[in-house]
Amino acid sequence: MEERREEERKDVSLEVRWEGGSGHHTARVSDLSLGGCYLDTLGQAVVGEVIGIEIRMPDGSWLPLRGTVAFYKPGMGFSVCFTFLTDEEQYQLSQVVNQ
Repeated sequence: MEERREEERKDVSLEVRWEGGSGHHTARVSDLSLGGCYLDTLGQAVVGEVIGIEIRMPDGSWLPLRGTVAFYKPGMGFSVCFTFLTDEEQYQLSQVVNQ
């Protein structure tokens, strides 16, 4: 299978809150890059859906982001491609990814 990721991913375990068509949910981010992340969650998502996500950063602050669901595995979780990142959001993500 061809690798489609353009950004290096880092294994993490960060708390996340997300909202999509199925409502508000909590989850864990298990890998993170400047381009996206994978959420371990039982919540349902639809590929192509735009969701709101807040990642709890290591310093305890919440980083609000938006992304598009790229892959969904029922009962396991889904991957998100970040969309419309500001320079500040990219900077904050880079602080975690590049640690």
